[in-house]
Amino acid sequence: MALRTRRAAFSATVFLATCALAGSLVNQRVGAQQATDENKVRDSLKSFTSAYAVVEQNYADPMTGERIDKAIYDGAIPGMLHTLDPHSNFYDPKAYAQMREDQHGKYYGVGMQIQPQNNKIVVVAPFEGTPAYKAGIRPGDVIVSVDGKSTEGMDSAAVASLLKGARGTHVAVVMAREGSEKNLTFDLVRDEIPRYSVDLAFQIKPGVGYIHVSSFMETTSHEVADALEKFGKVDGLVIDLRGNPGGLLKEAVAMSDKFLQKGQIVVSQKGRAFPDEVYRATRGEQGKSYPIVVLVNRNTASAAEIVSGALQDHDRALIVGETTFGKGLVQTVSTLSENTGLALTTYHYYTPSGRLIQRNYDNVSLYDYYYVRDTPKDNANREVKLTDSGRTVYGGGGITPDEKVETPKSTHLQDQLLIGYAFFNYSKHYLANHPVTKEFTVDDAVIADFKGFLKSAPSTQNITYSDADFDAVKDWIKANIKAELFTSQFGQTEGLHVRADWDPMIQKAVGYLPQAQALADKAANVQKQAALR
Repeated sequence: MALRTRRAAFSATVFLATCALAGSLVNQRVGAQQATDENKVRDSLKSFTSAYAVVEQNYADPMTGERIDKAIYDGAIPGMLHTLDPHSNFYDPKAYAQMREDQHGKYYGVGMQIQPQNNKIVVVAPFEGTPAYKAGIRPGDVIVSVDGKSTEGMDSAAVASLLKGARGTHVAVVMAREGSEKNLTFDLVRDEIPRYSVDLAFQIKPGVGYIHVSSFMETTSHEVADALEKFGKVDGLVIDLRGNPGGLLKEAVAMSDKFLQKGQIVVSQKGRAFPDEVYRATRGEQGKSYPIVVLVNRNTASAAEIVSGALQDHDRALIVGETTFGKGLVQTVSTLSENTGLALTTYHYYTPSGRLIQRNYDNVSLYDYYYVRDTPKDNANREVKLTDSGRTVYGGGGITPDEKVETPKSTHLQDQLLIGYAFFNYSKHYLANHPVTKEFTVDDAVIADFKGFLKSAPSTQNITYSDADFDAVKDWIKANIKAELFTSQFGQTEGLHVRADWDPMIQKAVGYLPQAQALADKAANVQKQAALR
C-alpha cells in the first residue's frame, strides 16, 4: 500500500509539475488575462485530481504501481500535450534516457544491432571497431543468454539493456551460430560505442562526393566536416537527407553554415514566451564553390528540413525528391523530477525567405498526421515566398523539391522478401559454403542458388512469384544479395556502399548536378549585383 501511495504521489506530482510548467509558459506576457487564466488552470487541476481520486478508489481492478504509471505516463500527460500539437511530448525515465543517448551520439556497451526474428534475438550486424566486431560476432548469430540470463521471451530492448553497462566491465554473451554444433561464448568488455549520423560518405563517382546524414545529434556537423575534408576538392556534392527525422537545431545550423555565405540567415524561430531568434552562418563555406543536390523524401523532417530550406532559399542547392514531412515546430526539452522530461513546442521556425513549412494538424488524428499524409494538390492556398534569385517557393506542407523524383513503389515480391528476411538469411547460407571477396558479383549461378534457397528455407517457402515478377526486380535483388553478403563479410559500411551504388534515386540526384551548377552560378551573380549597389 505504501509503494502504491508513493507511486501515486510521484505520478500526480509529475503531472502537476507538467501542468505548472505549461501553465507558466502559457501565462507569461498575458497582461490583464493572467489572473483569469490562473483561475482556469486552478479549476482544471482540481477537476483532474478529483477524477483521479475517483478512479483510484473505485476502479474495478486494483490501481497497482504499473497501472498508475500507465494512466499518468501513457494517458493523462501525453493526452494533454497531444491536444496542443503532434510534437509536444512527455518522456518517462526510460524514454528520456534513450532520447539523451540518441542526442549524445554514443553509449556504453558492446556495439551490435539486434532484432527479433522467429521468437529469437538475432544479431543484424556488429558495428565496426566495437568489442562485438573485434570478438568475431557475426550477423545471424542468435543471442541465447547474457551473463547467464536466458533471452527467451525477451524483446530486443530488454536484451540491449543487458548488453549495456559501464565502460570496462565484462559481459558474457552466449550465441548460437548456424553450422556450429555447440553454442559460442564471448567474454566482451564494454566500451564507448559511437553512433554516427553520417553513416556513409564516399565519392559516388570521380569528383562527386556523397554524404548520407541519418539524423542530427551532437556530433553531426563535425562528421560532415570530416567527410568534406576527406573528399578534398570535389566538382559536386550530393547530400542525402532521405528518412532523416531531424534532431538538434544547433547542428542543423552548424551543418548549413558549411555551405552558405558568412552572414546569411539559416533559420529564424518565433514564439510567444521567449524572444525571437535568428541564426546565421558565422563562418560560411569560405570560397569553396561546387554544385550541391540535396536528396529528400516524405520522411525528411524537422532539422533536415531546416537544412533543405536554407540551401533552397539561398539558391545554394537543388532540392530533389519528394515533398518533405512538414514539421516547423521547435520543442524545448525541460527536465522534470525522477529523470523525466517534457518536450514542449515553444517556437515556430521559418526558413530564410520567411516560410513556415509546418503542415496543418487541426482536426487530424496522430495516426493520420504521421502515416496518412497527402502532399498539397496545388499551391493555391499556400504562402508564396521568393528565393534570393527570385524563384518562387511555397510555405506550409513541407519543402517542395525543385525536381520531383518519386520513391519507387515496392512490388509484392519485394515486400515478401523483406518481411521473410530472405537476403539476411541467404547470406548466412551462402557464406557457409562460399568465400566472398570484394570482387564478388551476383552472377547467374548465385541467382539460381538464391531461387533454390527460397524454395527450401523454412522462412521463405511461402514466397510465391513468377519469372516475370522476379525479372522485374532482378537488379534490386542482386543489389540486396550483394549488400547483405558484404555487410556480413566486410562490415555495415561496405553493405551501405553497395546499396548506394545501386540506388536509382541517388543516380538521378547525380544527374541533376548540372542544374545545381546553373543555380549556384545564378545565385553568385545575384550576390555580386547586390554587392555593387
